[in-house]
Amino acid sequence: MLVLPLSNTRIKKEYLQDTSCGMLHIKQAKNYLFVKRLMDIIFSFIGIIVLAPVFLIVAMIIKLEDRRGPVFFSQVRVGKNEKMFTMYKFRSMVSNAEDLLENLLDKNETTGAMFKMKNDPRITKIGKFIRKTSIDELPQLINVLKGEMSLVGPRPPLPREVKEYTDFHKQRLLVKPGCTGLWQIKGRSTIGFEKMVDLDIQYINKNNIFFDLYIILSTFKIMIFSKDAF
Repeated sequence: MLVLPLSNTRIKKEYLQDTSCGMLHIKQAKNYLFVKRLMDIIFSFIGIIVLAPVFLIVAMIIKLEDRRGPVFFSQVRVGKNEKMFTMYKFRSMVSNAEDLLENLLDKNETTGAMFKMKNDPRITKIGKFIRKTSIDELPQLINVLKGEMSLVGPRPPLPREVKEYTDFHKQRLLVKPGCTGLWQIKGRSTIGFEKMVDLDIQYINKNNIFFDLYIILSTFKIMIFSKDAF
């Protein structure tokens, strides 16, 4: 279990347990976790079946534009309690995108331990569309079904990003990462890293299944109308 010093934290006291030793443990109601996992399994399973035609069409377009790379992009991410897992996405960049990143780091348009660039030259034509609509994230339903992610939660960071985390930032790693969250419905790529952490902690404090449903429904609206993703 991931434990953090209690200083400089914002997790509500009612969600803490075993603080006598001066360390932080997140505490979530068993009923909430059971319903949340059940909802993850049902929704992700239905989503994969219903969206199968979308998967096929997007896969074909990705291959037509760039035959050299794979349809899916897999990447090691950091999950709950800093456990590593492989996250899946539709490939939205050129096949050698990771090799080109080093030369773009000085053009980062967000703050903190993240990299965001509005006009990233590595993004393909189909990539721009599926990123804007968040279609590139749909393969993460597989991660949800496997139990590595949840439908709602903090976005899973990269290992190199976590290396720059303070203990305060690591609070977002106390729960299972999600496909969507408060960051997505409150501004997405226009929000800086510190604000994203604040929103993640706000979500953790809610600990409410109805709040999860609200975020999921709001995400559908964002996918259709948002101009903030890049």
